[in-house]
Amino acid sequence: MNEAKKMGRPQKRDLPKMQKKILELEKKLVENYNQQKRLIEDLAKAISKLLELKDPYSIGHQQRVAKLAVAIAREMKLSPRQIDGLRIAALIHDIGKINVPTEIIIKPSQLVDVEFNLVRNYPKIGYDILKKVKFPWPIAEIIYQHQERVNGSGYPRGLKDKEICIEAKILAVANVIEAMTSLRSYRPALSINKAIEEISWNKNIFFDAKVVDACLKLFNNKALNSEIKGN
Repeated sequence: MNEAKKMGRPQKRDLPKMQKKILELEKKLVENYNQQKRLIEDLAKAISKLLELKDPYSIGHQQRVAKLAVAIAREMKLSPRQIDGLRIAALIHDIGKINVPTEIIIKPSQLVDVEFNLVRNYPKIGYDILKKVKFPWPIAEIIYQHQERVNGSGYPRGLKDKEICIEAKILAVANVIEAMTSLRSYRPALSINKAIEEISWNKNIFFDAKVVDACLKLFNNKALNSEIKGN
């Protein structure tokens, strides 16, 4: 009896069988992950549609934010798993607004302080709604952080730079770009140039420099620019 048998180790002729089993297992894990991802994405889109019933001005907003956020993440070479999580978070990043009265959401003028303070709490509400859901990604935390700013001036926790996850930093930029270029109850849509000027001016102040650079690179690429806008 050789040493391999004595130790209970697989012999060389068994290795191909083991490798095959490992590959089959990996394939099943990937299939399960993809199936789970599709289901969660479908549910996220349904939630997004539900939120649009509350605010007609937000129709398509979360889907467009998700599209831009994913494009930025790919430009920054985030991992496929991070990009999957970012997409889902972007699709439902406004879920906490379900707690904000409709008359405040669609108010045709600037909010007074008490109203704005109520709105500022919506990322926390979103986090509370989702924190016990066992997603394969940190969805609740991304949503919780997406209104934070790198200089600590954001809300609701006043987090700074490295305290904010990269997915939330990307979502922050994508959200501002889309919101500025869309019609709102209190103002007309602004130009894409105005939105780009905003994130450029606030690079390394409100917004992460690498995220801003990746976003600007996308909009300087005419083909990608057209794809992001859905033209």
